[in-house]
Amino acid sequence: MLSFENQEVEFKQEYVPEIRKEVIAFANASGGTILIGVRKDGAIIGVDDPDAIMLQVAGSLKDSIAPDIMPFVNIKTVEIDGKTVVEINIATGTNRPYYIREKGLKPSGVYVRKGSSSQPMTDEGIREMIIQSGRCSYETSRSMNQDLTFEYFENEMHKRKIAFGRSQMQTLKLIGDDHLYTNLALLLSDQCEVTTKVALFQGTDKAVFRDRKEFSGSILKQLEDVYQFIDLNNKTQASFSGLIRIDKKDYPEEAIRESLLNSIVHRDYSFSGSNLINIYDDRIEIVSLGGLVSGLELNSIFLGVSQPRNPNLAAIFYRMMLIESYGTGIGKIQRAYGDNEKKPFFETAKGVFRVTLPNRNEGIQKLSKPRKRLVAVYRQPLSSEKAEILSYVAEHKKITRKETEALLNIGTTKAYRILKELSSAGKLHINGSGKNVYYTGE
Repeated sequence: MLSFENQEVEFKQEYVPEIRKEVIAFANASGGTILIGVRKDGAIIGVDDPDAIMLQVAGSLKDSIAPDIMPFVNIKTVEIDGKTVVEINIATGTNRPYYIREKGLKPSGVYVRKGSSSQPMTDEGIREMIIQSGRCSYETSRSMNQDLTFEYFENEMHKRKIAFGRSQMQTLKLIGDDHLYTNLALLLSDQCEVTTKVALFQGTDKAVFRDRKEFSGSILKQLEDVYQFIDLNNKTQASFSGLIRIDKKDYPEEAIRESLLNSIVHRDYSFSGSNLINIYDDRIEIVSLGGLVSGLELNSIFLGVSQPRNPNLAAIFYRMMLIESYGTGIGKIQRAYGDNEKKPFFETAKGVFRVTLPNRNEGIQKLSKPRKRLVAVYRQPLSSEKAEILSYVAEHKKITRKETEALLNIGTTKAYRILKELSSAGKLHINGSGKNVYYTGE
């Protein structure tokens, strides 16, 4: 008769597949021993076919637990009171947390030993164990979701003629040394858990909502969707210098683009909140979580110093030609405002970084459009790209954004911008809504 079960010992009367839970629980804690052929009360009953049981145990643990737990498991037979018992010794694993492969990194698949029982771990406990196992970087840590797809990301890589396969995913750090998806992969996947919330307000405070959106999906898709939403609300105001008409948008496109990229590359994704963008009549505020990287001050970024919190994500954006080099974004935002009296400003607090882009046209008296019989307005000639689009429409009666991308071999953002400019100029008319939008001639 043995003593009762405890923190380090588990009894099993016979082999059952669920024994893997106890093995995982011991490996995720301080290790322990499982004895097969012993009743819960400690009575020794032995096993009839120890070799078959050892094969079953080894096969089950090898096939159903991830990462590979076998280097930390020793299976053998021992004689107790003249009876044969299968003894499974489990050491603390170095690649914790271990989990049931089919369940994934979820409470239903991750267990830890507490007292004489194996308990499911909480989501927070799983994250903490990942950090404690030596993977302090969020983007290199193992993703808790391993059922990932990359339709949007793969399509964007294809547009840029960048190879994308499993070997490239390992090079880009989407797959770790344990051959599992990392959190970087999660961010770029269609299942990305982070969202971006955009709120459009009337006036200069939060008293009256005009619209609000929450964008999800791959972080790249969110970048594109958010940019388009802001661009739709980025009005153009016309002024005149003599006979020349000057169109100026409320916000420089480059400033918007760089601010959005900055909020994605530098945010701390260990925070579970969303990126926040607030659009007022007089400004846009882009807020990202995480603040400045430890050791840097706000003045440092104006000197061109950059320490990306997510260097692997930044490297992918660089490869996709979304960013040029580290430390140039803030300068681009400032230069985009040129000699404009209103300048962007940057603020940081504990765990938060905010970029505020002022509306360049706010407070400027709008000039009425002169009558054609009095003033001849100078207009820029159409670019070759716009001319090609209009020629296509003349022949085919209509064009879509995707057809524009294929026609000019350009990306989604540029195609959308050119079509919008042609529509604003009255050269094209927008028809339909949502995904069914198409453009027709004058």
